[in-house]
Amino acid sequence: MENELFVAGANVAPIPMIRADEARLNVTFAGQNGDLPDPVAFDAPDADVKRWATEAVRNGGIPGIGANVGASFDDFVVDRFPATGDVTHNRLMLRPKTPFGC
Repeated sequence: MENELFVAGANVAPIPMIRADEARLNVTFAGQNGDLPDPVAFDAPDADVKRWATEAVRNGGIPGIGANVGASFDDFVVDRFPATGDVTHNRLMLRPKTPFGC
């Protein structure tokens, strides 16, 4: 129960607390978007982030993104956002490259 957040009266699984060296991984894939349920290392290499997302999407492990056995994130970008006053935890965003180099 330590390091977990519970919502009183809600029928939901506990949300793991995110430590200062961890981040929430958000993935955009095939027009869908979701967060990996467990926190990941904020300073993890991009290759590791892409591998984690690939395994999770292939196995249906990201709520909001349907399982896709052919998922590949080789050409995706990892954006890193440190915690701020408004967002209390680090965030990693894995997304497709945008057109026009933006």
